[in-house]
Amino acid sequence: RSGRQPMGAGTSVESAPSESGSLEEAGADFGERASEEASPRLTSLAPPALFGQHVSHFAPDDMLGDAEIEAFASKYALDDSARAELKKMFTGVVSGTRRRVTVRVPATTANMGPGFDCAGMALDIWNEVTVERAAVFSFEIEGEGAGVLPRTSGNLVCKGVEAAFKAIGKEVPVLRYWTRNRIPFAKGMGSSSAAIVSGILAGLAIAGFNLQVKGEEELLQIATNIEGHPDNVAPCIYGGFQLGIHNGTRWWTDRVSMPHGLMCVVFAPDHATETSAARDLLKAQVDVKDAVFNCGRVGLLVAAFATNNLEWLRLATEDALHQPQRAPMHTHLNPLIRAALDAGAHGACLSGAGPAVIAFTGGRAGDVIAQNHAERKELEVAEAFLAAADAINCPGQVIITKPIEHGGYIVSETVSYDPAVRRQRIHYVQD
Repeated sequence: RSGRQPMGAGTSVESAPSESGSLEEAGADFGERASEEASPRLTSLAPPALFGQHVSHFAPDDMLGDAEIEAFASKYALDDSARAELKKMFTGVVSGTRRRVTVRVPATTANMGPGFDCAGMALDIWNEVTVERAAVFSFEIEGEGAGVLPRTSGNLVCKGVEAAFKAIGKEVPVLRYWTRNRIPFAKGMGSSSAAIVSGILAGLAIAGFNLQVKGEEELLQIATNIEGHPDNVAPCIYGGFQLGIHNGTRWWTDRVSMPHGLMCVVFAPDHATETSAARDLLKAQVDVKDAVFNCGRVGLLVAAFATNNLEWLRLATEDALHQPQRAPMHTHLNPLIRAALDAGAHGACLSGAGPAVIAFTGGRAGDVIAQNHAERKELEVAEAFLAAADAINCPGQVIITKPIEHGGYIVSETVSYDPAVRRQRIHYVQD
């Protein structure tokens, strides 16, 4: 398992200078504020080049920094020594807790056919979230879901931040949020899990707090308790192909090896699906023969990935527990699965609760844009998806991507730098 964890120790500002100019007599003024292009149908997604560089999306004057310190000092007529002391104090607090963090989290495909609520895999499609300490709450959204997602504290990113601060016993500070969403929204590709995990990671980083991974998997516990099952959140946190269960005490997950060269072809219909509506279609009880059917397919799915026998995926992605029940809602599902298999896909299934359908192909070597298409099958499968969807009047687009071995991580952080502090000369670099 590999999950990036935030580092540091957090503190908070409990006091600020009074009008007398003393830093000992604090008012509530400082640090505490009341919160209040058309896409083609066939798309190959690769990580954008500018990630890994810190790009501020907020105007510097809006940040809690030198400008606010100077304004506060002028308001209370602080002398030069008091100003210097205040700035030193604030700088120390910010460096301990981080002023701004940017987090990236991947899309995920859950169930993978028979692994209902327990199997999931991370895909190389990323949302980016920037969270910053601020004077007033605000929430900006760019990209997928921008027209329908809430820009309030009810957004799942905020819920993730709240869960992180609750887990460490702290109050959530006033924050401003900016999200760039590239994961298709409400398509069965883990957009809700990505929001939850990004919020938790950002909250922990802003607070400067670490969580235990080995033997506890505390981040997984927080995220799964919000989401309800680990099939999306586990690969979103750790990357790769994850199998997650509840062991009677806590949520637990581990990685399944993935074959090199695997490609994922996803048909994303234009319409969206509510996961709750898709879940309502499932039976409360299942027949023994269906349970046996899925047990065998899950074992074959793991074996296919672990031994690089991709031809087994044709059978290994079959399901009897949720896909037949959801097929009346997703009338495109079975025609698209047949089309993908006929076009040379190793296997195909519903992605999560749908409506997206995912197919698995092989043959990737290096960068697919530079590789001869004749060596791979994903383009033929993509064309077959579109032809089958057009034949039944199901508009949508195809996304071609690949599995990704790592999960969500902190791209950048803004802290005050003091070269005299040895730890501050150690930098994590992750692109």
